[in-house]
This record gives sequence, C-alpha cells and structure tokens, in this order.
Amino acid sequence: MPTDPSEVSVGIQDLTFATTSLCLTHEELARHTGAPLAKYHHGIGQTAMSIPAEDEDIVTMAADAAAPIIECHGSRKIRTILFATETGIDQSKAAGIYVHSLLRLPPHIRVVELKQACYGATAALQLACALVRSDPTQQVLVLASDIARYDLDSPGEATQGAAAAAMLISAAPDLVELHTPTGLFTHDVMDFWRPNYRTTALVDGKKSNDAYLEALEGAWHDYQARGGLPFEKLRTVCYHQPFTRMAHKAHRRLERTANTTAPLQDIGQAIAPTTTYNQTIGNSYTASMYLALAALLDSDTDLSGDTIGLFSYGSGSVAEFFTGTISPNYRLHLRTEAHETHITERDTVGYETYRRLHTRTLPTDGTAYELPHQTDGRYRLAGIHRHQRLYQEAPP
Repeated sequence: MPTDPSEVSVGIQDLTFATTSLCLTHEELARHTGAPLAKYHHGIGQTAMSIPAEDEDIVTMAADAAAPIIECHGSRKIRTILFATETGIDQSKAAGIYVHSLLRLPPHIRVVELKQACYGATAALQLACALVRSDPTQQVLVLASDIARYDLDSPGEATQGAAAAAMLISAAPDLVELHTPTGLFTHDVMDFWRPNYRTTALVDGKKSNDAYLEALEGAWHDYQARGGLPFEKLRTVCYHQPFTRMAHKAHRRLERTANTTAPLQDIGQAIAPTTTYNQTIGNSYTASMYLALAALLDSDTDLSGDTIGLFSYGSGSVAEFFTGTISPNYRLHLRTEAHETHITERDTVGYETYRRLHTRTLPTDGTAYELPHQTDGRYRLAGIHRHQRLYQEAPP
C-alpha cells in the first residue's frame, strides 16, 4: 500500500439515504395556497416534500440510513462518525452519539457533529477522506440529516423537505473515488439563517440565489487556479438543490463561467438524472447534494469510469467544488430498490394534518412525554423525560 497519502485512492464505498414516513404533495399544497401548480412543478421543480411523523427526527432518519451500511460492511474498521446537520437537537451532545447507540456500535469510535448550513456534510466528507488517507485501514461513517422547515404561508414553505444520507468513506472505494484539488469560497452574507431561538429558518430568496451563484463562480475559479480539470472533462455536475430548478440555473452559470455553452435541452439532459429524488423529497439541507449523487448513480445512465463534478453550498456562506470518478463496477453496489422504496412507501397526508405536524412542539420544561408510534422506519423518538430524548428500535 502506498505510504504517501496523496497516492491513496479514497472515496465513497457505500451511499444510501432514508426519508420520513409522510409526505405532502405540491398539488395538495397548491389547492390551499391558491398558487398555480406550475409554479411548483415547473417554477421550482418540486412535486412533493417529505414530512416527519411525530416520532421522527434527524437521529431516526440517520440511523435508518446508516443501518444497511453497517449490516453490509460491519463496524470493525469504522473509527469515526461525522454527523452533519443544521437541525441540531442539542447545543452540546452530538446527534451521532444517539445513532451510535441505536446501531449498537463498538465504543472505540470518535463521534463529532459539524455545522455550516447545507455545506456541513461536505466538510465532514473532506475530513473523512483526510482521516482515511492518513490511515487507509480505517473507515469513516459520514451522516447528513436535516429537516427543512420554514414558516407557514411563507415563500420558502414549498421548498421544505427531510432526509438523511449515509456514506461509508474508505480506501479503494467501490462507488466514487474523490479527487484533489478542490475549490473553496467563503463570504459573509445573510441570505439564510436560523437563530437559536427559532425553530424555522429565515431566508432572503433572491439574495440566497445570487449568493449561491456567486459562490459557484468563486469556488470554480479557485478550483481552476489550483489545477482542476476543465469543464469539458466532466460528465455532469451534482449540485446542492434547495429546489431542483436551482441545479439547472447553476449549470447554466457554470457553463458561462467556464466559457462554454450548450443548448438548454442539453443542460436539462445533463442535470435531470440528479434531480429525481430531491424533486419529490424536497430540500434536505446537508443531505441534498448527496441525494443528487445517489439519484445520478441510480439512473439508467452508464457512468462507469466517468468523472463528475460536485458543488456544495451552505448559506452564510461556504462553498466547495470538487470532482470524483465513478468506479467501473459501481452498479454492483447500488441500493436503487431501497431508495425507491423509501420514497414510494411514504403515506400522503392532507393539508390540515401537515399544518398540525408543522406547528406541534415538544415540551421544554422537562415533563415526561411519550410520543405515539407513527413512523414506518426502524427507529423512533419514543419520548422525552427530564430534558432527555429517548430513542428506541421501532416495534414491528
């Protein structure tokens, strides 16, 4: 095995995701908001959004996503769990520790939570790759789990969603080998934020779109300055998708920045395979770009040996552009059927049920509180007692 970390092939060995048990269609939303359905289906590119049941949260989704990876690969080589989220449930304790317990993992693992809006999972991914390059015998479990919530009747309401992605990072990966260099961009901008005292995010939609595109240009220029591949060498790009039409806008801007152009139809063909999961799940913040990657890998497009770009954006803002090469036998390691099941088996709720779930709150005074069993997932939030969240495996 090479002793030089730069010579070690590192990347995504396994990738899967989970979402919630419930969903609200944009058709149902439009009936009550009075908005034209085309505004949702074509304007932002969304058809439905995942809604958490009362006993679902970022921990239960992350555990659901990670469990198949542990069952397939075991935990013997895992030395680190990195949990990325902007829907934190505790100001001190990492949410990943609850996942560690639910999955019955061994104690000799470090667990850390990372935060920087929707970019956090990419920070976790890069840290994971560095750890594996330093010791190729170890593996790192990266978890990205979020619930996107905006005020009822606000412009952002239609872009809500929820999901968790789980990735096993290892040497000689079976799915995607990740490369250096990467392009970075940071700029202090108040385009989207959520103070500690709020349960819903605040967003300036136009400023956020502009900040996203500015960050894309900045990260691309930095990537190129560090010897990155030319645009023409990339099969396509997976973008962070606060709504799926943003990926189309981003690809058009990147083409212009790279001094190349393609017909809009070609852009649509390039981006469409990355949007199939996000358009029906909605925004999942840290997990969003990795759901785009999962959708691309699960698509009918043969990507064997192709190099793709990945653009991660987190409001506030931090962005990164990097690339990866799809392994020749990647199709042998996909979880397409499980991913489709997560989506198709959600129960569709009506508008009133959605609003009730949106406005519900958990007690904050330490009172013992048991939650009804609603989730179809493997793990659930059972209750709260003395300010402690209690998780369990969901009964059959």
